[in-house]
Amino acid sequence: MTGDATFEEGGEGPLRLKAMDADDLQILSSLAQDAVFDGSEMHWDRRARRFGLLLNRFRWEDAPKAEARRRPYERVRAVLAIEDVTRVRSQGVEPGDAGRVYSLLSVVWEPGADGTGAVVLTLAGDGAIRIEAETLEVMLRDVTRPYRAPSGKKPAHGG
Repeated sequence: MTGDATFEEGGEGPLRLKAMDADDLQILSSLAQDAVFDGSEMHWDRRARRFGLLLNRFRWEDAPKAEARRRPYERVRAVLAIEDVTRVRSQGVEPGDAGRVYSLLSVVWEPGADGTGAVVLTLAGDGAIRIEAETLEVMLRDVTRPYRAPSGKKPAHGG
């Protein structure tokens, strides 16, 4: 089969995505948008050069089916991992702050010199995490079964 995958094709199974360029990352970002996470669920392993987040991801790929079948929206626990990390900086974020919930708006790549750059996680409320890396390699992987979204609603953005 040739051509791009559709949301409908991935609606039933767990996501396991890897972004190796800015176009890939844009797709990954759209599927991670509106994920929420506790401040204690982020970790930078300096020795392994990996930054990870455990997210509660809204299942955007399943939302059209949920609407068509009039069933509840779903979320799923997912890991967002960034490889070859050399430095992590944040603004408006307290790493390790249990009980503080953050909402992910976007994941973008800011290229630097010689293939290096930074993955920038933009959060609601003017927070941001800048993860400098030698290369762009970001993974998003669902790690639990989907569960009913506690709010029962699809995330919405005012304009």
